[in-house]
Amino acid sequence: GNDNSEALPESIPSAPGTLPHFMEEPDDAYIIKSNPIVLRCKAMPAMQIFFKCNGEWVHQNEHVSEESMDETTGLKVREVFINVTRQQVEDFHGPEDYWCQCVAWSHLGTSKSRKASVRIAYLRKNFEQDPQGKEVPIEGMIVLHCRPPEGVPAAEVEWLKNEEPIDSNLDENIDTRADHNLIIRQARLSDSGNYTCMAANIVAKRRSMSATVVVYVNGGWSSWTEWSNCNARCGRGWQKRSRTCTNPAPLNGGAFCEGMSVQKITCTSLCPVDGSWEVWSEWSVCSPECEHLRVRECIAPPPRNGGKYCEGLSQESENCTEGLCIQDKKPLHEIKSQNMETASDIALYSGLGAAVIAVAVLVVGVTLYRRSQSEYGVDVIDSSALTGGFQTFNFKTVRQGNSLLLNSSMQPDLTVSRTYSGPICLQDPMDKELMTESSLFNPLSDIKVKVQSSFMVSLGVTERAEYHGKAHSGTFPHGNSRAFGTMQARNKATYIQNLSSISTRSELKTTAIFGHLGGRLVVPNTGVSLLIPHGAIPEESSWEIYLAITQRESSLQPEGTDVLLGPEVTCGPSDLPVSTPVALTIPHCAEINSEHWNIHLKKRTQQGKWEEVMSVEEETTSCYCLLDPYACHILLNSFGTYALIGEPISDCAVRQLKVAVFGCLSCNSLDYNMRVYCMDNTPCAFQEVVLDEKLQGGQLLEEPKLLYFKGNTFNLQISVLDIPPFLWRIKPFTACQEVPFSRVWCSSPKPLHCAFSLERYSPATAQLSCKVCVRQVKGHEQILQIQTSILENERETITFFAHDDSNFPAQMGPKAFKIPYSIRQRICATFDTPNAKGKDWQMLAQKNSINRNLSYFAAQSSPSAVILDLWEAQHQHDGDLDSLACALEEIGRTHSKISDITETEIEEPDFNYSRQNGL
Repeated sequence: GNDNSEALPESIPSAPGTLPHFMEEPDDAYIIKSNPIVLRCKAMPAMQIFFKCNGEWVHQNEHVSEESMDETTGLKVREVFINVTRQQVEDFHGPEDYWCQCVAWSHLGTSKSRKASVRIAYLRKNFEQDPQGKEVPIEGMIVLHCRPPEGVPAAEVEWLKNEEPIDSNLDENIDTRADHNLIIRQARLSDSGNYTCMAANIVAKRRSMSATVVVYVNGGWSSWTEWSNCNARCGRGWQKRSRTCTNPAPLNGGAFCEGMSVQKITCTSLCPVDGSWEVWSEWSVCSPECEHLRVRECIAPPPRNGGKYCEGLSQESENCTEGLCIQDKKPLHEIKSQNMETASDIALYSGLGAAVIAVAVLVVGVTLYRRSQSEYGVDVIDSSALTGGFQTFNFKTVRQGNSLLLNSSMQPDLTVSRTYSGPICLQDPMDKELMTESSLFNPLSDIKVKVQSSFMVSLGVTERAEYHGKAHSGTFPHGNSRAFGTMQARNKATYIQNLSSISTRSELKTTAIFGHLGGRLVVPNTGVSLLIPHGAIPEESSWEIYLAITQRESSLQPEGTDVLLGPEVTCGPSDLPVSTPVALTIPHCAEINSEHWNIHLKKRTQQGKWEEVMSVEEETTSCYCLLDPYACHILLNSFGTYALIGEPISDCAVRQLKVAVFGCLSCNSLDYNMRVYCMDNTPCAFQEVVLDEKLQGGQLLEEPKLLYFKGNTFNLQISVLDIPPFLWRIKPFTACQEVPFSRVWCSSPKPLHCAFSLERYSPATAQLSCKVCVRQVKGHEQILQIQTSILENERETITFFAHDDSNFPAQMGPKAFKIPYSIRQRICATFDTPNAKGKDWQMLAQKNSINRNLSYFAAQSSPSAVILDLWEAQHQHDGDLDSLACALEEIGRTHSKISDITETEIEEPDFNYSRQNGL
């Protein structure tokens, strides 16, 4: 009802006093989600206070009242609270907002408070207007419009540039006050970036679509250079001047300068004319000195334009009487005597001249003779020719000791040159008659021996040297135990595998039948393998065992900040009982550091739930995990589905990503699509990308590179740089793409990739040269140099090294193991026996870098056998028997007299095959 006809509560106390006045009145309030709000009133003096909402009294039971006494005035103070729920506000339908006020009573009458409105707070998801990307010339004006989503209360707007807040108070060039818009009065190069409008109220925050702003600079010509000299020394030529488009240079897609960068004009140079003599003049009259002269001038023609002056004399003189002339009035006979003396001098000089000429002729003759002889070669003078035969030369290369050869302690033979066309076969016939079958299983005597020969030769493990090929530091995919280290192929050669030979997606499951002798199961090109030791399957039994990788999305969803570090791997059948642990190898992408990572092994139960088996650093006897830099080798007592989970302990936790760039022509012959992938640094992740690209016709453009991505919440940026400006173009706001940190860090069923579309100006352009930069903000950066032909028949195939496990997805029996079974038994018999000096299986574990969770091995029936199984799993690709030999030799348990094992002493039928393969 209205204020005059209000129905008062039933009992209104009356007492003398003054008219109540409000010390606190109800405030406007917003209901957030489903949380009720509290309205309060406080008045003095007040005998009673009640709330009225939307013109109706609130029931007195819904009031909470508190009473007190004002110490100054002695008057009664009353404070009242009520709750208003979301349901009450939603149920109210009226012309105005839901409102409440309170009424206080005293003996003089009533007082009313202000009306407080109660509204439900909300913020819509979609912006009414998202900012749009722009390309603006430098010093131009930039206006980005933003209309935030509808909300109560109205949303406040904040602008971000490259995820950093913009403070217009710090930059007079930027204004963010005009109706939520962003205005940049004069664009600068530094204003290029990704701009986002952030809207927020008390309920939520909303982000608009990012708008990419590119501030470009149109090119301007520099001043002309001076004209060059005429290029023709004589006659008609040209001279030029040039200018460059560097004042300023075009930036961020700005227009290149219009006009010519070079100007040429014709020029004419005067040709130089060399001087030439005219003919001699007539002889002059004979002079009193009995001489006459003749002259000539250099005027036929005279030298001009820098030509040469005539060479030679311009005048000549000679005796004009042939010696009969009287000189200085002397008698004729004196003149004759003088002439005779002159004649004798002439004779003397003529003789000397003749002698000099003879010597010169002799020298020339000898020189011509030797030159004619040199046509036969300088080697004729060699001493070997004097002995009547040819001397042979033997070029030898001095080799340093190689620990990968059988006997690194033996000095190389430098006196004989050999050409090795195949593996070297080294025999050690020493004391073969001393080795008997019964002695194979006896422990070695505990004596200290300085072993001079390799352990493998002394134990008779091998008959052939194993050559290890070293992979290029950037090749991919890597092995399980070493990413870019030595790789040993089972056929003694590292082979290069092309993208076309990658197995198809249907082959990511391998199955084979194994018996008591055990073997090895491999999923080709994925780094996933399973080692079944000898004796794990009961005798006279055979089981079909499978190994599979779950593709696409894993059923394991990591919690919190945990991430999936490798593929989900299943080995089975799950109900197969094994008497000794099997070794499962799973690749991972974490950079191992116990200070930054806590890595767990999880297993899926039959109900489909995941439970933790163990932490890698945990001490337990149920399971064992050995972490390599790129793989985890797990000893399991039961088959099942397993996965590695990483929990980052600090922001320095690093996830290794492999960056690869693929490209192919689109349907439009002028467009070229380039896709940049960032995937886990595991072979199986790379193989999945290759298979997808193979279906799309993609070509690997550059050898993949490793990116260290930190868990520090900073985003990933991918950009294409240095595109040839006159041959190709890319839209400026697509040249750089940014991926949120969470999308990169968390495991995804699809490998992360960014696509770039390039356009060539002419179909004649067949080459593409550019750079792809992949970097984490405030983190690691990799730059891939792309240099490729876009024509399929001209481009080079990027190759990468791989293990040859694709040729051996399953190996059964002794040929699957690096250590022959008989030698393995000798080692186990030696090291399983307790020793007072501590030279037992614990020392064997320590020498093989196994220093943790030794209680697991102690619980096994043969600890040495399980340690060797772990060694087999860890070294399946390199087969580094020398490292095992060194470990045993350091312990000092190897007997120098153990000789090679003859084939008659071997009972296993497959061992001959393993010996032929260098085992």
